[in-house]
Amino acid sequence: MKQKSNHLVGHWINGELQIGKGMRSNIFNPSTGAVIREVTLANSTEISSTITCAQAALPGWMETPALRRARIMFKFRELLEAAQDRLAECIALEHGKTVADASGEITRGLEVLEFACGAPHLLKGEFSLNVGTGVDGFDFRQPLGVIAGVTPFNFPVMVPMWMFPLALVCGNTFILKPSERDPSASLLLAELLHSAGLPKGVFNVLQGDSHTVDALIKDPGVAAISFVGSTNVAKHIYTQGTAQGKRVQALGGAKNHMVVMPDAELDVVTEALVGAAFSSAGERCMAISVAVVVTDVLADALIKSLKTRIMSLKIGASGATNIDMGPLINLAHKTRVTEYVASGIAEGAQLIIDGRETIIPGHENGFFLGPCLFDHVKENMLIYREEIFGPVLCIIRVPDLNHAIKLINTHEYGNGTAIFTQNGATARHFIEKIEVGMVGINIPLPVPMAFHSFGGWKNSMFGDHHAYGMEGIRFYSRLKAVSQRWPEKHSVHADFVMPTL
Repeated sequence: MKQKSNHLVGHWINGELQIGKGMRSNIFNPSTGAVIREVTLANSTEISSTITCAQAALPGWMETPALRRARIMFKFRELLEAAQDRLAECIALEHGKTVADASGEITRGLEVLEFACGAPHLLKGEFSLNVGTGVDGFDFRQPLGVIAGVTPFNFPVMVPMWMFPLALVCGNTFILKPSERDPSASLLLAELLHSAGLPKGVFNVLQGDSHTVDALIKDPGVAAISFVGSTNVAKHIYTQGTAQGKRVQALGGAKNHMVVMPDAELDVVTEALVGAAFSSAGERCMAISVAVVVTDVLADALIKSLKTRIMSLKIGASGATNIDMGPLINLAHKTRVTEYVASGIAEGAQLIIDGRETIIPGHENGFFLGPCLFDHVKENMLIYREEIFGPVLCIIRVPDLNHAIKLINTHEYGNGTAIFTQNGATARHFIEKIEVGMVGINIPLPVPMAFHSFGGWKNSMFGDHHAYGMEGIRFYSRLKAVSQRWPEKHSVHADFVMPTL
């Protein structure tokens, strides 16, 4: 990465790295707790100039044939795959997830990029010959303009790649506002796009905080905003953005349930739950944070199995090999999660495994929190109602499937859910009755593939279009319908009624 300083992370504006003149924020290594570099937060002048550059690049990029846009994406894919190891190490250093997990997120981002490479096919319209006498009808999709993408800390590569590859192939220009907690990967993405031949100003990176987001919302030069993060912020961006006449896609929080039926295989369920709840230290919107176990007998057996498996997990620094789980992103977030654990105890839940005293030798100042397992959790408890975003798994006991479905449908979030069963009729009933956007059958993390679309229901999603897939194409473009006639001379007369062709 062509940084002027390894200790200062700046912006990418109009095809060039700019250190920036705004305030600075610390970037930590979560495994050690040490400040490893700083990021400059965009000031109002830098925000305005970035939007101006993106607007200036828009006409030329819009007129670039979709085939040529796709070729640049193909080249970008080649460069990104070659840089995958370096990018994974960058993510692990600033986020705290394992290198293997970071590499996995890049692979999922690559899948969306590969889908975007099909732009010439994805942007095709429809044509109808002779819809009326001598009249043809057709439609096609055109870009919106300048798109702003606001992304969270937990997936600094994958989530941006849910957005900008599709936005770019649709003919838009793009401004990425990554999380200030782990921003370095965004600049590497920008450099790779530049090396792939993307024109200056088409893709830009603005480092910043909430003030930067609000400025992007208010500026009339931004046509649309795509966001992934907490529900409170999603609501704010959706409300304020749509009030400004912008198109907004805002994905919010989650409280993902996994129903365990008595006929499920205990070993399979145990492995699925441990991975889905504690991988990436639970810092992902598709993490399973609630296991809804049908019958007390099964719950007792599952907890016994979970205790054994959880105690075998290897926790360590993100750069270490053969570890299952790293630290949380920073001290403030660790404190927040431990407060939830204390709240669960105070409200009467039974803490089976307490990971609060986890210490990694040689990394005593790291932001580590071991897995926490609660039993006898109730619907009114804070640890059940709110998204914790950490390695905390709650067990709720129910007598049957219908009670499980009612429990899930009553929750304010409807992002993802799963059921483990060997009965097809049970699974089909669950699919039909559950009020959640993404459903897994014997799959704990039902993240759709790139050619489908990602998004939840209720307070997990604000806007009309889900992320990536054809929903992404629809979000980043708008339809234009044309009716045309080429009449013979003097054959047209004025109509004074609704035209029927």
